[in-house]
Amino acid sequence: MFPILETERLRLREIVLSDAEAIFTCFSNNDVTRYYGQDPLTKLEQAEQFVEFFAKNYREKRGVRWGIELKETNELIGTIGFNAWSPKHMRAEIGYELQPQYWRKGYATEAVKKVISYGFDNLGLTRIGAIVFLENAASNELLKKLGFEKEGILRNYMYQNGVAHDTNVYSLVK
Repeated sequence: MFPILETERLRLREIVLSDAEAIFTCFSNNDVTRYYGQDPLTKLEQAEQFVEFFAKNYREKRGVRWGIELKETNELIGTIGFNAWSPKHMRAEIGYELQPQYWRKGYATEAVKKVISYGFDNLGLTRIGAIVFLENAASNELLKKLGFEKEGILRNYMYQNGVAHDTNVYSLVK
């Protein structure tokens, strides 16, 4: 059964096919995807494929992705989860995004804290990593604030719109 996590203002829940429109709204926005390492979505079908991809990753224990839902309105405002999950090596990489109108309101901090706690306490992780574009000041600040340590720079690590970008690599160890 997919784990549902709750914070004061948020419900982190399974992403289902009926969320495809909200996923499309988020991932078709250039402001959201500019530091994501992928081009913006252009068709709803692509969002439906994302939903299937998230479900498949969870079934195969390669990742877990929650929809970030506002408790007050039941609106899906973004996603968060673990990529590159390796139960054998007890590690995963965290990733997240929010629709721009929800930036700088503490939602990402609230969600990331909860997912970190779940990773260490329920998934048995000993290391949580993060890969962040150098230019993504908000995400770099958030991770440092939550205790992640910068381990270095991965040169030309991710492509966005056909251009190679350097990324910071962070870790948080239990």
